Amino acid sequence: MSTLTSTARSRAAATDTAPARAVGPSRRRAARGWLFLLPLLALNALVIGAPGLMSVYYSFTDWSGIGPAQFVGMDNYLRLFSDGAFLQALLNNLWWTVFFLLVPISIALAGAFLLSRTTRGQVIYRVVFFVPYTLATIVVASIWSNIYSPEYGLTAVLGLDINLLGDPDTALASVAVANTWQWWGYLMVIFLSAMSSVNPSLYEAARLDGASGWQQFVHITIPGIRPTLVFMALMTVIWSFLVFDYIYIMTGGGPAGATEVVGTLLYTTAFSTYEAGYAAAMGIVLALISVVMVGGYLGLRRWRGWEV
Repeated sequence: MSTLTSTARSRAAATDTAPARAVGPSRRRAARGWLFLLPLLALNALVIGAPGLMSVYYSFTDWSGIGPAQFVGMDNYLRLFSDGAFLQALLNNLWWTVFFLLVPISIALAGAFLLSRTTRGQVIYRVVFFVPYTLATIVVASIWSNIYSPEYGLTAVLGLDINLLGDPDTALASVAVANTWQWWGYLMVIFLSAMSSVNPSLYEAARLDGASGWQQFVHITIPGIRPTLVFMALMTVIWSFLVFDYIYIMTGGGPAGATEVVGTLLYTTAFSTYEAGYAAAMGIVLALISVVMVGGYLGLRRWRGWEV
């Protein structure tokens, strides 16, 4: 009887100590992992976290960018929604977002679908279409500024008296076209990679059923690459609200604020009129828009069960 009792106790003790023994190495591995990540986390906290927190603080102050800052509470944020220049810049950002959600993505989808059906020279086409994306923005913007020049550009060659970058009605669209020329090739390569994972037997079955190329694209290709398509649409929205370089180089926000976006207005406000606190409030609004977009995407992906 005593032998059976001691045996049962030893088994119970072994059962209790087994998880502890198993957890010990696991915790050590996790600790080592965090130890290796610590320098990167510290760098991110220093380079991203600290400036971000400072921006939040200065957005509640009246600060010129030099010297002490005076706390003004919500005044900067209240001023934003009554500032005609900011509202116009935000409207231009919305126009830019809609344009890039429709035009470059549509061109990239069509190009990727046609290229996916090409068996010869596909790599060459990929390189040719991707090359503009590898060029520096200043180079591409300068090239297109010369193309739009009313003195020696395309319109001058065609004999048209049009200043595309100098007309408020055409300036923003002209800059968007220049950016599209560089951007759509990158999207096409992303979509083409996603299309390569679609099961080819689905296309064969659709062809046997008499489906046209358009029907295959709508009912097979789009559902097959939907997670990638939605993710790139999300990134397009975020990048559209952060656009700065093309507009600053080609028009500087002009003429008469026709191409002004929040990024260029923020830069001008901080470094020309020296209202760094007000500019910080603009930056926080842009950050909040990005957070809302990312949160909406993550919620949609979880709801639909999509994986990228």
